[in-house]
Parts: sequence; C-alpha cells; structure tokens
Amino acid sequence: MKLTPQHEELSRSLIRFIDTEINPFVDKWEEHPPFPAHDVFGKMGKAGFLGITKPEKFGGLGLDYSYAAVYCEALGHINCGAIPMAIAVQTEMATPALARFGSDEVRAEFLAPSISGKYVACIGVSEVGAGSDVASIKTNARKDGADYVINGGKMWITNGAQADWICLLTNTGDGPAHRNKTMICVPMKSKGVTVARTLKKLGMHSSDTAQIHFDDVRVPQRNRIGEEGLGFTYQMVQFQEERMYAALGSLTGMQRTIDETIAYTRDRKAFGKSILDNQVVHFRLAELQTELEALRALTWHAVERYVAGEDMTKLASMAKLKGARLQREVNDACLQYWGGMGFMAETPVSRRYRDGRLGSIGGGADEVMLQIIAKHMGTLPGRGQ
Repeated sequence: MKLTPQHEELSRSLIRFIDTEINPFVDKWEEHPPFPAHDVFGKMGKAGFLGITKPEKFGGLGLDYSYAAVYCEALGHINCGAIPMAIAVQTEMATPALARFGSDEVRAEFLAPSISGKYVACIGVSEVGAGSDVASIKTNARKDGADYVINGGKMWITNGAQADWICLLTNTGDGPAHRNKTMICVPMKSKGVTVARTLKKLGMHSSDTAQIHFDDVRVPQRNRIGEEGLGFTYQMVQFQEERMYAALGSLTGMQRTIDETIAYTRDRKAFGKSILDNQVVHFRLAELQTELEALRALTWHAVERYVAGEDMTKLASMAKLKGARLQREVNDACLQYWGGMGFMAETPVSRRYRDGRLGSIGGGADEVMLQIIAKHMGTLPGRGQ
C-alpha cells in the first residue's frame, strides 16, 4: 500500500510525542506501575491521536483506516509493550463498535470524551471461564423499567483500574449464544461496580489489568450500543481492528530487536571475533528479517483490503497469528545472542520477550485464530468448501 506524505507526517508526529511524553518515563512506570493513563491520554487527545478514524462530529479526525494502521505501527516505538497496548484498548478495542453503531446520544456521552482523552476506556469481554470463547460469557443484564441491571464479572481487563467506562459485552436474553448478547457502555463509577483486584503479570508491567465485579449494577438502556442481541456480531467486527493492531503493533518492536541485536553482536566478542561474524548468527538474523518482511506484506495487504471495505476476518486472523508467533521467535532467538545480558531486566530484548508472550493469548489465542482461518477455508470437520 502506497503511503502519502500525510501518513508519514502522522507517524513522525506520534514518534515525536512518544520520545517526549512517554519514553523518558517508561522505565519508572515499569518499576512503579501503573502508568498515569489520564495524564498520557489527555496529552494524546489534545494532540489528536485518540480519534484517527472516529467521526469529526465527536472530535475525531474522520480519516480512513490506513491512517490508524500507520498510527498502530508507530506505537511500537514505545519502549515497552504495556503502554501501546493500553492506548490501543482505547482506540482500537473499546471504541470502534461505539463509533460505528452507537447512537448520537451515547457517542456524545462516551466516545467524545474518550477521543479528547478526558475518559479512559476499557473493554469487558473476557471472563474467568470465557477468554477466547466469547460465546460462553456468563455476565448478564436484565431489563427493569428503563434500565439494565447487570450481574457478573470480567477478568484480565486492561485499563480496568483506571477506566472511566467499560464497553461491556453481556447476555441480555436466553436465546442462542451468538444472538443473545448486547454491548453496553457502563460508567465505572456506577454503584455495584467493583475493581476486585489488580493483577500481577509476567510482562506488560506498566499497564493496569483488573478483575471487575458487577453486582446489581443499574445503567440506562439508552447506554446500549446499537441493537439488543447484536453484541456478539459487533464484537466480531471490532475484533478485526484489534487483531490488525496486534500484527501492526508487533512490526516496529521486532525490527528494533533485530537492529539492536545486530549492533550488540557486532561489538560483543567471544573466542577472538564478534558474535555477528559467526555464520549461524548472521544467517539466523537474515531469516528473521525475511519472516518480518513477509508479515509486513501480509498485514498491509489486509489493511489495504479493509480500507476498500472488505471483510478481513480471515486475513486479520492470519496476521495476528503470524505476528504473535513471530514475536516469540524473534525475541527468543535474539535474546540468545545477548548471552547473560539477555537475561537481565535492564535489556530491551528481555522486556520484549516478556511483553510479547501475551500476543499468542490476548485478543483470541493462536488456536482460535487457526480455527477461524480453517472455518474460512472450509476445512473444519463437517464443513465442505
């Protein structure tokens, strides 16, 4: 896909912002989490970075998805995985369905302040017994007068401890699992919403991740996103952008890991020569760079077709699957060439090794991506072409 000077300026502007407002503080926030989401998002909103594709009517820029893709890739310049993930929750996970299907009233109440950075958003899909299996969620909302009354819980919620509202997927009926779910915007200050605990994680240290309980939480039915019963469908649409972010967001970090490893192994000496002078090392780095370029081509092919209005469920799943697995491969292989320093927390490759492991789990596990791809290929048991 050919990018314009406007795309390139957006990338440069975001990288300048990252280098000024985020990267100087990442190490401190990783040591003493969480990062101050309201402060960072407020600055990002003021700079116009939180509503790239969102309607101008609510403070967005109204640009096509190719600009969001450039933005997602540029987020990889942040010196950790946690903060870009938290930002992407705001822009690529919690708000796309609201922007596309929400009423003007609910968009004015929740989308506009999320674009300006006044509000921090989170997405409430996963539960203890229903992570990648979205259809199995148990949280429910029953109607009572003009309200919904919500009971249940959500798990592994990024931004959950700092969020002002949650884009909640909940059951609103007893019908088929794919047609009984509804999306509702729930203010986190609502009576009965409790952040049960914040979670200590293997990686992604500077973002907060919460377990949330809902006990007779009452919200107006007007907070619903789109039509009742179409929440599962809306989430599947929303997943396309989340999964393309997962692939796009991995590209820059992997490239930095390869480049940093080349520089380190060129200077590091063992047995009288640089580590990079060993054929097994420079051949392996060449293989990894080739794999990365293949992923880049696949991902941007998906972006181009998505901008053209095509359904990208299959290609987005392929890009997400390949990106997650390649992150693990690149970070692990390169860490090895750093020797003892690769095992030190102070080394960038070790942080990427920890943070990148989530890619094969979050947003739909690798096995779910394979199932989606197989479904679109017509190869699932009992399914013909």
